[in-house]
Amino acid sequence: MKSKKKILFVFGTRPEGIKMAPVVSEIDKYPDLFEKSIVVTGQHRQMLDQVMEIFKIKADHDLNIMEKNQTLTGIVVKSLQGLEKIILSEKPDIILVQGDTSTAFAAGLIAYYHKIPVGHVEAGLRTFDKFNPFPEEINRKLLTSIAELHFAPTLSSFENLIEEKVPRENIYLTGNTVIDALLEVVNKPYDLKKAGIDLPAGKKLILVTTHRRENFGPPLENICRAIKRLAEKYANEVHFILPVHKNPIVSKIVNEVLSDIKNITLLEPLDYETFIHIMDVSYLILTDSGGVQEEAPSLGKPVLVMREKTERPDAVAAGTVKLVGMDEEKIFNEASKLISDQNEYNKMSRAVNPYGDGKAAKRIFGGIMHYFKLQSMRPEEFNVKAGN
Repeated sequence: MKSKKKILFVFGTRPEGIKMAPVVSEIDKYPDLFEKSIVVTGQHRQMLDQVMEIFKIKADHDLNIMEKNQTLTGIVVKSLQGLEKIILSEKPDIILVQGDTSTAFAAGLIAYYHKIPVGHVEAGLRTFDKFNPFPEEINRKLLTSIAELHFAPTLSSFENLIEEKVPRENIYLTGNTVIDALLEVVNKPYDLKKAGIDLPAGKKLILVTTHRRENFGPPLENICRAIKRLAEKYANEVHFILPVHKNPIVSKIVNEVLSDIKNITLLEPLDYETFIHIMDVSYLILTDSGGVQEEAPSLGKPVLVMREKTERPDAVAAGTVKLVGMDEEKIFNEASKLISDQNEYNKMSRAVNPYGDGKAAKRIFGGIMHYFKLQSMRPEEFNVKAGN
């Protein structure tokens, strides 16, 4: 009987926690084969803790690196120093990282220094612009050069990896674990009123999220002015809900432009469960987030992406997501079209799901099993064209 393989999970932000949770859950089903250890850096603190609670994940190690006005350099340096001590004591057989955060990059780099194989969940996303999004585009490209196992969520990410000469046998087309997590949460009964969210009846709800570094300053001001104009034009038809990011650069602009408008509700950041259920009852979503671009199409919600480029082109190609940039007029015009023209709305609200079928974690587990020669067959890959 072979000894158990040790998997070290490393993550530090809310999106990483959400997308890694289904993989943790899947590994937990096989305690005779795998021993796991979970490290959180705490790159995000409160938001990550909420996700850990929802998915009942307990950290074995918490670096607790978050501080006010933290820099990218600080995140990486503190993560490297903390992770090195843990790696030396845990001696993992593989380290799993998710996505493109500074935490993921630091974990990949320290694994490389110690010659430990890396499995990269959500590999292959690209905009081909190293400063957009910043620093994520370079983080994920560097992780590709380090990783042994590449779990590509979509056909486009798979093709990016092939184009970059990653060996085909090291790539697994899995679907995105965010859909696994989404389906688990959205199918549970949930009362928004009990969560303190009182939504107006009879109005189209428009959910807005904005927090990206590259939108700080004038781009964010443009976004807020567009939302203000939409709220004023459709005062009797729509209601905006905007969870305001804690970053003072974001909250200052948002509050200056959008406070005291009757049909705009500004909220504290929402926990994941509440956010998913608000998304589920929304009419339309405006965002500069990455994860929302994946989640919303799975719920049949049109998305206007307030960025110039996206590393998630699959829903754009499917027609459920549209890039509108940070131009005030374009945001205003495209949102107006969807609010007032039912045919345009119907075109985008088709329930197209290019991102997954809720079985991504099983495929990732199968890839790990195959890598360690615990099973001879590669896992069946996500059938993108069929959507399942």
